[in-house]
Amino acid sequence: MLSFANSASLSPVSLKGRSCLTLKDFSPEEIKKLLWVSGDLKHRIKHGKEYLPLLQGKSIAMIFEKRSTRTRMSTETGFALLGGHPCFLTSQDIHLGVNESCKDTARVLSGLCDIVLARVYSHSTLEELDKEASIPIINGLSDLYHPIQILADYLTLQEHYGSLNGLTISWIGDGNNILHSFMMSAPKLGVHLKIATPKGYEPVKSVIQEAQRLSRQHGTQLILTTDPMEAARDSNVLVTDTWVSMGQEEEKAKRLKDFHGYQITMETGSVANPDWMFLHCLPRKMEEVDDEVFYSSRSLVFPEAENRKWTIMGLMVSLLTDYTPKTPILKF
Repeated sequence: MLSFANSASLSPVSLKGRSCLTLKDFSPEEIKKLLWVSGDLKHRIKHGKEYLPLLQGKSIAMIFEKRSTRTRMSTETGFALLGGHPCFLTSQDIHLGVNESCKDTARVLSGLCDIVLARVYSHSTLEELDKEASIPIINGLSDLYHPIQILADYLTLQEHYGSLNGLTISWIGDGNNILHSFMMSAPKLGVHLKIATPKGYEPVKSVIQEAQRLSRQHGTQLILTTDPMEAARDSNVLVTDTWVSMGQEEEKAKRLKDFHGYQITMETGSVANPDWMFLHCLPRKMEEVDDEVFYSSRSLVFPEAENRKWTIMGLMVSLLTDYTPKTPILKF
């Protein structure tokens, strides 16, 4: 369950009208506000059985260049649950930059809906949409970042551990968009990061440099290695993701060879903190984590998947309204 602080408070934060392309653009207080709103909505709607039509009369355009179960279901059902109208657009409905320029699409959608969530291949597509739109743009995933997944991960860990400050997260896998999002946000929440990637699969250099700066600024630890066991040692949370993302299918054989030894097992967990837990954004393949860990009591993957809904709801409410949570502030 969520842990609430008795007297702690956040500085007044308003995110109304903002876009969310990367958590790099959000301060510690702003990320905490998003998690607070998300936890509040979950508490009031799921547990309190309240009906909160906070987005009544509003609509969202959901642009999907890449398929997804969790992103579509969480956004579509979450927006509807809040009284709004979601509109799902595939590449057959809207072909960004081909049938119509991103610039024109952004301006058209700005007059037809209140907010856009775009799940795209290139992060530059999001940047162009955001530049030309007069409404908020949410990154539903790009090649560089996946901020809405990380918000769900943080809420899940907050629910399990009671707070985030002081936790150590170990990433064992590819230096991809999800890892980048951890690196741009974990130090701001007092979370230490230990990262193991095979040689040649490291995070983007500019992301590493910014993460190092953030770690120095916030007094957290950032370790990069090629040894999964070194990364797992004394960690609270073991995290991995797919080794072969959409668009990388031709590299599959090489990637499986290069990632040999990176599967998370109970042996990996044997060097972690005794309270260690496991996260995976899904969908999962056997080579990434074995069944013994994935289906064990240490696995938080299914609460993590559910929290995709509550955190995208919290984000959409925060970007579109001046909503103030009614439950006490979360303990960070």
